[in-house]
Amino acid sequence: MTIAVFYKLLAIFIAVAIGWFVGRMRWLGEGTGGNDPARVLSNVAFYIFAPALLFRTTARLDLASLPWLTLAAFFIPAVLLLLLVYGWQRWRSHAETAAAAPSVQAITISFGNTLQIGVPFAAGIFGEAGLAIHITVISMHALTLLTLSTLLVELDLARARPDAAGLASTLATTVRNTVIHPVVLPVLAGLIFNSTGVALPTVLDEVLQMLGTAVVPLCLTLIGMSLAYYGWPKAWRGVLGLAALKLLLMPALVLVVAHWGFGLSGVPLSVIVMAAALPTGSNALIFAQRYRTQEGETTAAIVASTLLFVLTAPLWLAVLSWLTAS
Repeated sequence: MTIAVFYKLLAIFIAVAIGWFVGRMRWLGEGTGGNDPARVLSNVAFYIFAPALLFRTTARLDLASLPWLTLAAFFIPAVLLLLLVYGWQRWRSHAETAAAAPSVQAITISFGNTLQIGVPFAAGIFGEAGLAIHITVISMHALTLLTLSTLLVELDLARARPDAAGLASTLATTVRNTVIHPVVLPVLAGLIFNSTGVALPTVLDEVLQMLGTAVVPLCLTLIGMSLAYYGWPKAWRGVLGLAALKLLLMPALVLVVAHWGFGLSGVPLSVIVMAAALPTGSNALIFAQRYRTQEGETTAAIVASTLLFVLTAPLWLAVLSWLTAS
């Protein structure tokens, strides 16, 4: 753990603590009678700042230069784990369980904090070459995992509606709600714009960049506010289980698939394994708040996994060092 990464973790906890203090003091409202400041801020991030960031990222993406083998070695196991957790949670869910709960838990264990923690970690540990690989993972991260999670949750919601008709109607509703969505629509629009080969106009690029930079600080303070308004979950077993899946199972799965399945080694292997080992990202919370499901559990999982990352990161670095030396 480098000093730069330690300072980044400390800055994250300070931002979360500021959000918690503001929420605890109720400076933005009491959170009763339909007035929930945490959810309002989450909607601002979900409908304004995150779409700007996603559109700009996909519109500027150089698809031809992406290392597709390395990306496949990361995203195939990540998607597999997401689907496995989603399927398991759906199978064991009770009738009173919210329809969106399996998808929220699945995104919590698969979506890592690749930006706030991942970028300084990759730069500090692996240098410029490792950072370049990590940036390619970031470029496809939300596009792949958030889009898939949105599809799953919208399918469940369409199926759970009392007026749900046959299969064709359910699929049509799912596709419509998935495409016309504040996460998926800007991604699709960005890819379509990207395919034209036209550069973003300077003014539009500046506006999108300005809006996109608000995502990180808003989401970090939102985590603290959510802790203040929703409180810590009474059952810690579920929270620690989510954190363990994110910090231990996901990087183990990526390591096995990438090294023994795709034959990766050296810096590319180390970068994607450590990307998989990152704690849960704040986008999982705005996803949970979008569907009003598991907000408290998701918030606690983000905080717990970020704290435990201090212990698990050196463990995975040691495993990778041993694997390289053997």
